[in-house]
Amino acid sequence: MISQKTLPDFVQVLASKEPVPGGGGAAALCAAVGTALGNMVGSLTVGKKKYAEVEDRIIELKAKSDALQTRFLQLIDEDAAGFEPLSKAYGLPANTDEEKAHKKLVLEECSVEACKVPMEIMERCCEAIDIIEEFAEKGSVLAVSDAGCGAVTVKSALFAASLNIFINTKGMENRDKAKELNDKTEKMLADYGKKADAIFDMVAAKLKPAE
Repeated sequence: MISQKTLPDFVQVLASKEPVPGGGGAAALCAAVGTALGNMVGSLTVGKKKYAEVEDRIIELKAKSDALQTRFLQLIDEDAAGFEPLSKAYGLPANTDEEKAHKKLVLEECSVEACKVPMEIMERCCEAIDIIEEFAEKGSVLAVSDAGCGAVTVKSALFAASLNIFINTKGMENRDKAKELNDKTEKMLADYGKKADAIFDMVAAKLKPAE
């Protein structure tokens, strides 16, 4: 399982000619790291008298973050499994009209399938950004920088995952399906890219000295 590799091994394989892990797996790992950074804020908030009024909510957010971190790591392996059929489909023979038609059909099916994991990575990134926003607003001010770091890290994962959708929709014969996937992707980029930037700006404003 790719998710069980050490970080040096993961990075080494990522830099190699191996087809997986690739952009999707890297995005999922990045999302797990960003979510964990937000979760750190929660960990440093729970048990502090100053934040007693929001402790129950922080504990709830931490539980959601724990689940997201686990899911992102699972998605590293699922992305690799989802890409394998597409990788094999590109190697199918296309010497006769029958073979060409078969390859075209298989590539179409595999391209749609290969979008599923990156799409879930994006959806989970949106959930993580919502959670980090609350950590930044309600959590310990001593750790607010970690919320900002988490927001922009998850944003990077969101944008990275989107490219793994666009590369597959680009060659789809079913342009209606491609548009459906592209529209959903672009909306998440617009809405949550903006939200992550707003979290970063809010955190930066708290940290910068008054002029």
